Amino acid sequence: MRLWTLSDVEQVADVSRDPLIALWNPTAASAEEWCARRADWSDGTHASWAVADPDEPATVLGSLSLFNIDNDQRDAEMGFWVAPAHRRRGVATRGLRAATTYAFEVVELHRIVLYHAVDNAGSCAVARANDYALEGVHRMSHRYGDGRWHDEHSHARLRED
Repeated sequence: MRLWTLSDVEQVADVSRDPLIALWNPTAASAEEWCARRADWSDGTHASWAVADPDEPATVLGSLSLFNIDNDQRDAEMGFWVAPAHRRRGVATRGLRAATTYAFEVVELHRIVLYHAVDNAGSCAVARANDYALEGVHRMSHRYGDGRWHDEHSHARLRED
């Protein structure tokens, strides 16, 4: 994992055209704004990483973000995506493991929540592989890229888990 840079803009723009990324991770920002926002950790509300190919660090395999960091409650949310060409290779599973470790050891969080659409089986598998316990279903709780409200699963990890 590495920090986002503006040199990643073209790859982010390409990935954002993937139908699954556009459905589950839509963004209103341009790829340049998206990368700039994730590269700027100065307000303390998030930490975001590009998951890069270890042999070719300029190649973006995916994205991980720890966001809505609440320092009073010591909790936050986690989100991720994987570029289409790199799915089903453990990119998200390994990345989420590293980001979770960072959240508990460096940010000293108590709890991390991960939400995903019930229909997004891949995200559910990644959450479970990282011992994020399924806590429930939130009915029609989030409008995704298709403009429809979707039911979501909530998973969570505690520092003690």
